[in-house]
Amino acid sequence: MKGHIHILGVCGTFMGGIALLARELGFKVTGSDANVYPPMSDQLQSAGIDLMEGYAAEHLQPAPDCVVVGNAMSRGNPAVEYMLNAGLNYTSGPQWLAENVLAGKWVLAASGTHGKTTTSSMLAWILEYAGMAPGFLIGGVPADFGLSARIGNTDFFVVEADEYDTAFFDKRSKFLHYRPRTLIINNLEYDHADIFPDIAAIQRQFHHVIRTVPAEGLVVHPTSVPEIDATLAQGCWTPCATTGIDLPADWSARLLEADGSAFAVTPGDDAPVTVRWRHCGGHNVANAIAAMAAARHVGVLPQVAAEALACFGGVKRRLELLGTVNGVSVYDDFAHHPTAIAATLQGLRARAGKGRLFALIEPRSNTMRQGQHRDQLAASCESADQVYWFQPPNMDWSLEDVAAASPVPARVISDIDGLVAAVKSELGAGDQVVIMSNGGFGGIHDKMLCALETVNE
Repeated sequence: MKGHIHILGVCGTFMGGIALLARELGFKVTGSDANVYPPMSDQLQSAGIDLMEGYAAEHLQPAPDCVVVGNAMSRGNPAVEYMLNAGLNYTSGPQWLAENVLAGKWVLAASGTHGKTTTSSMLAWILEYAGMAPGFLIGGVPADFGLSARIGNTDFFVVEADEYDTAFFDKRSKFLHYRPRTLIINNLEYDHADIFPDIAAIQRQFHHVIRTVPAEGLVVHPTSVPEIDATLAQGCWTPCATTGIDLPADWSARLLEADGSAFAVTPGDDAPVTVRWRHCGGHNVANAIAAMAAARHVGVLPQVAAEALACFGGVKRRLELLGTVNGVSVYDDFAHHPTAIAATLQGLRARAGKGRLFALIEPRSNTMRQGQHRDQLAASCESADQVYWFQPPNMDWSLEDVAAASPVPARVISDIDGLVAAVKSELGAGDQVVIMSNGGFGGIHDKMLCALETVNE
């Protein structure tokens, strides 16, 4: 046994991944969280990790060798205060990862405002399919692996590179700890209004991570994105590979099906390769091209990457089909930014055919709750046939103006059961429902599926 670490905030996806990696490396791992519940609790307990509810000082007695502090922890938390008063050894999740896992690895990092989880899952799967047995830490659960993190059997490690801050004692972005050799920047928009005052502050963090990529590395990014171009213009010492859909780029894609379920990729001067897969949407095509370009940097040929994507199983909570009941398909999606909402709905709209598309949206992120994107929300849903906005009880601005400005019929409802009943009354065979939130949304997913059992009665 290498020692004992205790993780504060262990049931978050990232910190849960840290726990799995530590356990695989031979550490004794315990953890605390305010909400210990499945599926993460089951995944951790099955790995031999002891979980404790809440943040009591007693959880740190006897003292572990190191406390790994999640970025949701803040001063005033009882466990944090005890840790500091007792002089315990502590670090952040990203720092622990860098020192214990990433050191000496070829790190492939997927960053950007949107698509990090999906792109890193695609990249890890491409490398796996190619026989490269990568390690990974992803902020979601790729269906092809069934877990969010593993050490792997080679020197390649794929990490979802988040620009959110590291810990209460380290306000740098998480990804600054990772020192990638291959860096994907999917996109760059304003988000995380709770920690970044403006887009320039986010660009500064991205510029800092670009500074860490070696001259023999690679930066993969979409062509003609002003915010990314301006960030690179601050200084880049690494070759870049550009991507684009129907645009001149080093890796250019052309849609073969309007919904994105088939596309051709031309990697530079090489012959085009075709990808036919179960997924849809231009945003997923963009993610796929970036993953293919990054995989090529470590030796995976485009044709092999295309074959891997053809059987890519997707990621839980990323347009995940939960079930089809009485002809109505219900999807779960993590989208919580106007751009992501629009991209998801556009992709599903292209696939929906004649069926109607209903969007149920909970504005749950800190940025949403502060109202930073309220002016863009109405237009983001124009691909839906009908939108239901859930008004959270602790949000201090009303969604009524968003509904009033909607280009499609929209309602605001503040009760989960009432929302389910209202949607159910409208549905018929062939319709599609997409539930969009970065949280649990009050258990609406199961409630919707149960309600649909009687939709035709």
